[in-house]
Amino acid sequence: QVQLVESGGGLVQAGGSLRLSCLASGRTFSSAAMAWFRQAPGKDREFVAAITWSGGRTLRAESVKGRFTISRDNAKNTVYLQMNSLKPEDTAVYFCAARPFADITAIAGDYREWGQGTQVTVSS
Repeated sequence: QVQLVESGGGLVQAGGSLRLSCLASGRTFSSAAMAWFRQAPGKDREFVAAITWSGGRTLRAESVKGRFTISRDNAKNTVYLQMNSLKPEDTAVYFCAARPFADITAIAGDYREWGQGTQVTVSS
């Protein structure tokens, strides 16, 4: 089992940057596929990015390609989401998710463990 705590959200102007962190506890983190999802008010949860247990392969949503980068540090039990060139439409609660002993996917239902989320607000 993996417990997840996100941090790093906040208010930023359009064009700015933020780095989200997700600290994981539990022995299976280094064997878990990790992902970031986001949910804006009144909308469904949306896939943002995912990374394999080794960090050797990633997936990103088309809407964030060229702007967001996912990475992980297994020694620190942490996965990151570097967000650059932020837009007002990136405003959402961002969630970290884990899928132990499995490959990455873009489907929220495939991830078993979830954090509580961190709010990101981008002003125009």
